[in-house]
Amino acid sequence: MRSEDDRLSQTFAALANTTRRAILARLAEGEATVNELAEPFNMTLPAISKHIKVLERAGLITQGQKAQYRPCTIDAAPLQEVSTWTEQYRHIWEERFDRMDDYINQLNQKEQDHE
Repeated sequence: MRSEDDRLSQTFAALANTTRRAILARLAEGEATVNELAEPFNMTLPAISKHIKVLERAGLITQGQKAQYRPCTIDAAPLQEVSTWTEQYRHIWEERFDRMDDYINQLNQKEQDHE
């Protein structure tokens, strides 16, 4: 359980940064080099490389080796772990939304009754 919690914490820490989320969104479209990942950002290559290292340590991306360049690819397994973790709270939010729907319907009914 502890290592699973550690992996989840690393994943959330990696996802907490907008640049890293943008990098993952780009990699969801297909593999890319560090230079390609850096294009939309006003950052140095070393800064982008640091973000990539964080994503790698969290297991969210891998860097391959193809001839002269090292393309990055997304690994969705840690995202599945996040999804599984958040799924256990779905019933709480659904119940709250159902109660809110009931309340709104009551307000609407009262309004119609007054008209």
